[in-house]
Amino acid sequence: MASNDPNSPRQKMINLMYLVFIAMLALNVSSEVLDGFELVEASLLRSVKASTQHNDRIFDDLATYHKSNPQKTQEWYDKGEQVKNNTDSLFNYIQYLKEKIVKKADGKNGDPEHLEHPDDLNAAYDVMFAKGKNDGAKLKTQIDEYREYVTSLVSNPEIKNIISSNLSTEVPEKSKLNNLKWEEAMFENMPMAAAVTILTKLQNDIRYAQGEVLGDLLKNVDLTDFRVNKIKAFVIPDAQIVMRGSEYRAHIGLVAQDSTQTPKIFVNNQWMDPSLNGQFAVRAASTGTFSVQGYIEMPRRDGSTLTENFSEQYFVVEPSATIAPVLMNVLYAGIDNDISIAAPGMVSQNVTATINNGSLTRKSNDIWVAKPSKIGEDAVITVVAKTADGRSLEMGKKSFRVRKLPDPMAYLSVPDANGNADKFTGGPLSKAALANVDVLKAAIDDGILNTAFTVLRFELVTTDGMGMTLTEISDGARFSERQKSLIRNLNRGKRAYIRGVMVKSPGPGGDERTLKTATEIIIN
Repeated sequence: MASNDPNSPRQKMINLMYLVFIAMLALNVSSEVLDGFELVEASLLRSVKASTQHNDRIFDDLATYHKSNPQKTQEWYDKGEQVKNNTDSLFNYIQYLKEKIVKKADGKNGDPEHLEHPDDLNAAYDVMFAKGKNDGAKLKTQIDEYREYVTSLVSNPEIKNIISSNLSTEVPEKSKLNNLKWEEAMFENMPMAAAVTILTKLQNDIRYAQGEVLGDLLKNVDLTDFRVNKIKAFVIPDAQIVMRGSEYRAHIGLVAQDSTQTPKIFVNNQWMDPSLNGQFAVRAASTGTFSVQGYIEMPRRDGSTLTENFSEQYFVVEPSATIAPVLMNVLYAGIDNDISIAAPGMVSQNVTATINNGSLTRKSNDIWVAKPSKIGEDAVITVVAKTADGRSLEMGKKSFRVRKLPDPMAYLSVPDANGNADKFTGGPLSKAALANVDVLKAAIDDGILNTAFTVLRFELVTTDGMGMTLTEISDGARFSERQKSLIRNLNRGKRAYIRGVMVKSPGPGGDERTLKTATEIIIN
């Protein structure tokens, strides 16, 4: 009969076999877990693709601004290009490691997106800790350097903290107890499916960091000044036709003028007094055609001088007419533009006006409403007055540039503390207030124009607990049920973004456009 002595050779053999059996169970990764890694990997790949496309669009915008005005955008373009190059370099290195691990397990034709041996426990270790290379330590060093570089370019402290957290190489607490390094904690004894998913998450995190940095750089470009494709001198007369014996008065300056700079104006063969602030006046002593011409000098930030010539004529006649826009020096297609039309010495009821582009109707005695129809084609307004003897006399003409409406601002109508509707355009907002909003609106409301646009669709973007991007698209201006579900799952401090807002401008044949600015919502 065999002995039951715990120290007998037979019992020692049984104990050893038990330990081996337990180890084999520990190494046997369940198919459910591997399937889970496959689902996470697929989701991360979609997020990486979306982030890459988003980042490419931002960089293309930066490149377009640089092409239009390299002098003012060179610094930001150079930084953006360096961020892109550094990100692509680290991204491609991680991709190289993924492919190397997969080929180690599945052979030379191995594909990271179609794993044949996802439970392989040796491939990741063999690649990341190969003698003489130690790609694991090299990867950690490159991530640390990249994290420090990109966070130095981000001005928003909250975004800086998110990037630092996503790209942290801090060793997990449990791994610290076993004195493991970061690369050992990530890849030692790790199934191939898990190692590949970890590397894909790193790729997703660096694409997110790239997008935040490029977005921050783009904000540093002076968009308002940059969108002016030509700086042009202008002469704005108080009246283009003046009465004999009165004064011709005009304001001379630059379109998109920088109020912090005082230009030097040389007009009609003499320098203007700077204290006049460009207000030019000369007495109209006789009838005829007269010129106002010269040039304007404006210092640039780099020390050079911008010189722009100007030339304008004015007419001194017995009768006269003035045509001036109430709101601005352009007309917008598709909406009502108030125009002031008057003929000094003439009764308002005897003054008529026509326009060659669109319609022109009288609103009150001296206020008319112009509604141009064709964008890019000047609108010429002609004023005719009926004289005392019954003749129709042309008093003057004025040509206006016709432009499409500028982009509106997307906003949510949220009640304020008094219950009055308030336009929320971004920032902290309670979850309850956000959940109660059903419709996204868009309008131009800048104190000059007050025009509503039709919202066709928009995206609601947030992240889940794993930092993965979640995107839902509406069918129109109303939040979809899926978007409402994302909102209900938001926690305090989380961020949601409304972006990709497509709108239609008012009026017949209104154009459709996608707004470039995203609305950031911080749940408080």
